[in-house]
Amino acid sequence: MFNVGEIDVRDLQRFENMLGALGTEGPKAVNRAINRTGDMARTQVIRALSKQTGLPQKTIRRAVKVKRSTWDNLEYSLLSAGGDVSLKYFKKRETRDGIEADLGRERGKVLFIGDTFFKGGVFPHRRVEIRSMGGHVFGRVGGRTQLEKIKSGVFIPVEMVEGASADAFERTVAQVLPRRLDHEISRALGL
Repeated sequence: MFNVGEIDVRDLQRFENMLGALGTEGPKAVNRAINRTGDMARTQVIRALSKQTGLPQKTIRRAVKVKRSTWDNLEYSLLSAGGDVSLKYFKKRETRDGIEADLGRERGKVLFIGDTFFKGGVFPHRRVEIRSMGGHVFGRVGGRTQLEKIKSGVFIPVEMVEGASADAFERTVAQVLPRRLDHEISRALGL
């Protein structure tokens, strides 16, 4: 989880007098600045997280939720929950040795060796996706009907607070928040 409140705000002390001049309109201006900055940071986090994990941006967008700032609670949070992501959501393909999936920049393409599959039929030309399995990748653990879903080892909440996605959030907030505060305060003061 990311919070704007965790970012160093020492550089923002220069806005203290202007916010005092706004009176009750001050929290409203700060709220607008935080929400706009947070939305911009969310976009950058989703882009970075997509490259970092190998998941499509559409999937990341569904997994990362937002708690926006209000006049009373000036905090913007990015939240995500969940466990090990199924291989269904990654770019995958069948090979003779198993399933190959692209798990992002750091992990690269990973081969899940063994009797794993997401298609049925004669290999390699007459393979068709098995609709009843919903696109999931399965591996045999025993006999013909003893199957288990194969997971990727990627956890979105863990990936979100590490590496490029955490850097993207902090960099965006550090660059954009002072400009947005200046803009919103100037607008409220009529400058």
